[in-house]
Amino acid sequence: MTRPIIVFDLDGTLIDTAPDLLDSLNHSLAASELSAVDEAGFKRFVGHGGRVMIERAHAAQQRSLKVEEHDRLLKLFLDHYTDNIPGKSRPYPGVTEAIARFEKAGYLLAICTNKYQANSLALIEALGLTRHFAAIAGQDTFAFRKPDPRHLIETIKLAGGDPHRALMVGDSQTDIDTAKAAGIPVVAVDFGYTDRHVREFEPSAVISHFDALTLDLAQRLIGAAAH
Repeated sequence: MTRPIIVFDLDGTLIDTAPDLLDSLNHSLAASELSAVDEAGFKRFVGHGGRVMIERAHAAQQRSLKVEEHDRLLKLFLDHYTDNIPGKSRPYPGVTEAIARFEKAGYLLAICTNKYQANSLALIEALGLTRHFAAIAGQDTFAFRKPDPRHLIETIKLAGGDPHRALMVGDSQTDIDTAKAAGIPVVAVDFGYTDRHVREFEPSAVISHFDALTLDLAQRLIGAAAH
């Protein structure tokens, strides 16, 4: 029988990348002579990758973007971010213990993120976590990305897993909608990057610390979805 699999979102779920994403966003905004975004405001813009983040930050300051300017600012953002990996980014409390817990129980682990794949791989490698994941799929790994359910399903297949024995863990409406559309149960962390409480999006369960991501919870949710 195929091993069960847990698929994690990256930013705001496994890793607290907000300080570095915010620094890079503000680096690009400065090039447009726009005001810097603070940490509270940042949560409204994140979740769909750098391009959307820049677009939302401009819209919030009533500034439109031409395609060429958008491309230039995205390059500034990505270059700044890439040059500073891992920066201040760190795993959330309890992440490494949760990884060890599920590995010991025979679970496959994977990452499905709307971050670019190269940056995702670089970040996980810099934090010394690469060996734990059977697949790391970014927004450009396939021809589609979250909230398209195929992004999650194909990540599971890439990792050698079975979508019928899978659990998603994320921090946003995007993650929750993706999992639901794929018919996969989803645990939402309530400490990530969203300006609305994840409970509003009706995930299968909500946790406030990775200590609460137990084997019993995972087995119960995967088992319920299978019936």
